[in-house]
Amino acid sequence: MGSSEHGKDMREILEKVLADPRYRKNIEYGRPRPGHPEGKVKYHIADLEANLEQLACRGISADDYWKLKFLIHVHDMFKAEAEKDVPILHPRSHSTLARDYASQYTDDPDLLNMIQFHDKNYSMWLEYLRKGSYDSTAFQQLIDTIHDWDLFLMFNIIDGRTKGKDIAKLVWFIEEVRKHKSTRVDSSWVDPL
Repeated sequence: MGSSEHGKDMREILEKVLADPRYRKNIEYGRPRPGHPEGKVKYHIADLEANLEQLACRGISADDYWKLKFLIHVHDMFKAEAEKDVPILHPRSHSTLARDYASQYTDDPDLLNMIQFHDKNYSMWLEYLRKGSYDSTAFQQLIDTIHDWDLFLMFNIIDGRTKGKDIAKLVWFIEEVRKHKSTRVDSSWVDPL
């Protein structure tokens, strides 16, 4: 399947998600809080879509564009239904609920893993700030789990370059990944957004 065909498929999948009453209900969830001064999930999505448009100027493929758009709309849509303060892999975490939901629309294991681990950079950053180091075994598992690091880092930039979030986390995470993986995404991608 050509990339333009895959992009079209992902666009059609996204249209189904956007029409889902559960999606429309869940994006109304949220109130202003640390890291998310915008409040509702739908406002976070709007910020991320603006970030995607700015990042698209760097020359991303149509296939990647629609994958990123799908990630934008699905990754946080289950905060309304999630159990608070549980680990990323907990069955009631917002990321696991989102991954399970997304698996109804795609069987792409890399996209599903990106949804599951989209907040891993934040938890690693917090650990690094507290201890001066992070769990290298967990990081290696992430390195081995994600395959398309360009796409995953682009999404991390899109998701992490919003009001209330520290961009130093993004620069740090990108540089940590680049020690282990080859990727065209570097810390210069963070600044223009």
